[in-house]
This record gives sequence, C-alpha cells and structure tokens, in this order.
Amino acid sequence: MRPAQRDRHDTLALRQQLIGSACKLFFSHDPVKIVKAQGQYMYDEKGRQYLDCINNVAHVGHCHPDVVKAAHEQNQVLNTNSRYLHDNLVDYAKRLSDTLPEKLCTFYFLNSGSEANDLALRMARQYTKHKDVIVLDHAYHGHLTSLIDISPYKFRNLEGQKEWVHVAPVPDTYRGLYREDHEDSVTAYANEVKIIIEQAHKKGRKIAAFFAESLPSVGGQIIPPAGYFQKVAEHVCKAGGVFIADEIQVGFGRVGTHFWAFQLQGEDFIPDIVTMGKPIGNGHPLACVATTKEIAEAFAATGVEYFNTFGGNPVSCAIGLAVLDVIEKEHLQAHAMEVGNFLMKLFKELKIKHPIIGDVRGSGLFIGVELIKDQQERTPATAEAEHLITRLKEEYILLSTDGPGRNVLKFKPPMCFNMEDAKFVVDTIDRLLTDMEEQQLNQDKTSTCST
Repeated sequence: MRPAQRDRHDTLALRQQLIGSACKLFFSHDPVKIVKAQGQYMYDEKGRQYLDCINNVAHVGHCHPDVVKAAHEQNQVLNTNSRYLHDNLVDYAKRLSDTLPEKLCTFYFLNSGSEANDLALRMARQYTKHKDVIVLDHAYHGHLTSLIDISPYKFRNLEGQKEWVHVAPVPDTYRGLYREDHEDSVTAYANEVKIIIEQAHKKGRKIAAFFAESLPSVGGQIIPPAGYFQKVAEHVCKAGGVFIADEIQVGFGRVGTHFWAFQLQGEDFIPDIVTMGKPIGNGHPLACVATTKEIAEAFAATGVEYFNTFGGNPVSCAIGLAVLDVIEKEHLQAHAMEVGNFLMKLFKELKIKHPIIGDVRGSGLFIGVELIKDQQERTPATAEAEHLITRLKEEYILLSTDGPGRNVLKFKPPMCFNMEDAKFVVDTIDRLLTDMEEQQLNQDKTSTCST
C-alpha cells in the first residue's frame, strides 16, 4: 500500500537529506512538486495545471495512453534480454530503418543517450583506429566520463580539456564568430574545423570523429547554416574520421520538415553514426545507435561481444514501436511544423515590440528566443532571462534557458503542444516583458531624479 502523499516541504526536506546535492532541482528556491502529467500539461500536489514547454522526453505527450498500453501489455507477457529471439527487437529496428538513409542500416539498442554516445565514440575509434575527437564549443553529450571529456559545457568546470579533444566554434550566426552579415559563414565555420585537423596532424594526432548535435541545444538552440555539415564531413573524411550526429534532443520529427534534424542540412548529407535517446521512449529508458554495415563489422571484428542487459528488451521495443505509431497516427511531425511556425511568427512579432528579444530561431518545435541587453553588442541578458523564467512559473508555464550566457529561452515541448498553448505563452511573455520594461523605466527615472 502506498503511503499518503507528503507535504511539499517534507518531500523537499527528505530529498535534501537523502539525494546527492549535485542533483539539482528546477526553481531550487521554490521547487514545484509534480504528481501527475497528461499531454503537454503537468500537475502539482494541489492540482494546479502547468504548461510544459521544455519536456522533449515526453515526446508524444506525457502518459500517452497508447504508449502506456503497449508497455503494460508487453510487461504482462515477457521482458527479458536480447540474447533470445523476439519479434519486437527486429520489428523496431526495421521501423527505424525506414526513417533513415539506406546506409544507416545497423542498430544497437541501449537505455540512455549517454550510453548511446559512449558506444558511438567506441565505434568511431575502433573503425578508424584513431583517438582524437572534434566537438563544438559549449556542447554536452552525456554524463559518462568518456562524454564529459568531449563536452566543453562540463569539462571546463572540471579537469579541463584533454589533449585528444579539439573544440571548434559553434556555428552560431547570431552571436558567434561569423555572423549573419558574413559573406560565407558556412565555409568560414567549416574552415575552422579544417584548421583544427591540420594543427592536430602537425602534432602527430589523428582524428577519429567529429561529434555534434544536429542542432546544438545546450549551446543555445542553434540552427547550423545549411551546408555546414557537408563541408565539415568532407574535411573529417579526408582526415580518416567519421561524422557522428547526436539526435538525442532533436530527433523523431521535432524539427517539422524532416524526421531527423541532420536532414535539415540537405539530402546530400548523411552521417556515419546517429545516436538517439530522450524522446525515443516517451519517458521510458530507451536509446539507439544507428550506423553503417562497415562500421558495425569493424566494431565486431575485435571479437568482443557487445551486450547490454536491458537494451532492446521486449518492453522497451514495444514502447518504441508505440511512439512511432503515435507520431504517424497523430501526424505529429506536420503538427510540429505548423505549431512551430506559428510560435516563431508570434515571437518575431514580439521582437519588434521588445528590444530585449535579439533573435528568434528554430525549426518545428525546437525554438530559441535570445534575450540581450543591447542590440549593438548583443550582450546576454542573463539576469533578465532568469527573472522571466521565474515569473513564468508563477503564471503556471514551465520554461528554461540555455546557451553559454543562460539567456536563450528554450522551447522543446511535448509534440502535442498546440496553437492555443503557443498564443498563451507568447501573450504571457509579452505582458511580463512589458512589466519588466516599465519597472526599468521607473528605476531609471528614480535614478535620474536622485542625481
């Protein structure tokens, strides 16, 4: 029998007593206790409804009945490891292969995005016989030691950059090295990778992989200019390396126009390895690595078996299949494009009204709204962004920030997020920004009078 629900403060006290302090809470000064969720909404212990704008894990909606049913029905029959034959494993691999370019035809199933990225790194090194990795600045690829080493977002606060890790500038055309007024930002950013490779070769080092999120998320909801990955892949391939596309945050139709975010670069770009996680299981621990036959065979050539106790179990695969079914049945990819375009339109209109909004960028339901202090220098409005997020929580809207300046509002809601939700969010942000501007104006007047 389950115990009676605790008071929020009692739960917080127990968490502080029992859970490691490195495990942070949203809104740590006044955390929300969530006890239920459905679709794009979450509910606290008092039944208050919050609009979830950031949970890209609950991809087809929190507690989607089809996904819950698939898990329950398979759990009643069998759950075991993948060393036995089972249709769910091969059925799921086949369904995924239908969404990917033909050469990405071999699959490995795991339990988390971190596991997937770690395996991709191992594969790249085994296939190329090289060690070094090129990553984008501010990147985050997972919490395992191997991935902290290739995540500037983390390693800069820990042991620093390893000699085998090389950091390229993130292809940010708003606040990055080469901006929207550059004559050819694609080539300029790709040449930075070429220079890194040349410098590594001079030191006798060899490149195993270029490892990047298809759309950098922690880096600030960045949309790399089309053609950038092709040029980078060309330089990396010449150096004997492979291209790994991390789709853990952005895959499965979120970008609207395509099923996979790497496809935004154009039909002529195909990565060598693709990693998947987060939305793949709608909250169930599930992940995947897709790669070519050649890379898979090289990985197997060591003679060392790859076995993952829970990876690809019948329940996980049933859930994965159900998620794909819902995406198709409810036309969620097209929905993401339609609602995302509407949300972008509303924010671009808001940008004209509020100078604190410097940039609005995105694709489908992956959107970043960058807040700045001034239009000329584009200085991150970090404190203002934090204040806005706190105020939104008070309006029962859950949102967060990303980017090196923590000034980019990130929108990655469940894919059932709709037009009414979009308008509600933008109208609320409009009102809150107006309040902030009026407060600033009053402060400025008071300061002027006092002098």
